[in-house]
Amino acid sequence: MMPHDISAADRESLVDLLAQLFAGPREAPVTIARLMDDMKGRAYPLVVIVFDIANCIPTGIPWLSTITGIPIVILLGQMLMGYESPTLPAFVAGKSIQRGRLQDFLARARRWIVRLENAVHPRRSGWTTGAAGVWLSLAMLLNGVILALPIPFDNLLPAWAVMFFALALLERDGVMAMAGWAMTLATLVWTALLLFFYSEVMALLPGFARQIKEALFG
Repeated sequence: MMPHDISAADRESLVDLLAQLFAGPREAPVTIARLMDDMKGRAYPLVVIVFDIANCIPTGIPWLSTITGIPIVILLGQMLMGYESPTLPAFVAGKSIQRGRLQDFLARARRWIVRLENAVHPRRSGWTTGAAGVWLSLAMLLNGVILALPIPFDNLLPAWAVMFFALALLERDGVMAMAGWAMTLATLVWTALLLFFYSEVMALLPGFARQIKEALFG
């Protein structure tokens, strides 16, 4: 089964689904394995959206993009290989996030999520089916890899690219696919600039260290 052949998920509200998944004592952690168990039977794009959505706005949760980005990469790889149901290795499934942080995120983002969901509907499906659907899924996987990498200030753009692509596949929405491609281009440019900046800074560090040493110790 290729990405563009995935059956549609049920039409339960995304906000309601997230509220169910994040429910529980605020101090209690929720593991990736538990989230996966609670989403059994869902379409791949919807599962990806659940893991990705908290990266689309600043949350202050340490390592969130890596904790959620690795499952996204694995899920998309399995989707492209035609796996009927997703599975995650134990070292990924055991990662956890505090429920209270996820609940706070949902409270802040509820209005935005509802507006986003209402804006998505089937249109220009040629952007999401056939070969276009395969290329879209590959681009979504690339963005997932960038999201999972621990690169400072480089999670927002790929998170939005993944979100737009997943919505495009979920609802056969070509406009969302176009937005995903535009965000992918922005992600590649921004990531290249960040990596260039970091490499320049690292190259300058030995010189700064020598100057500080000379200033302090002569």
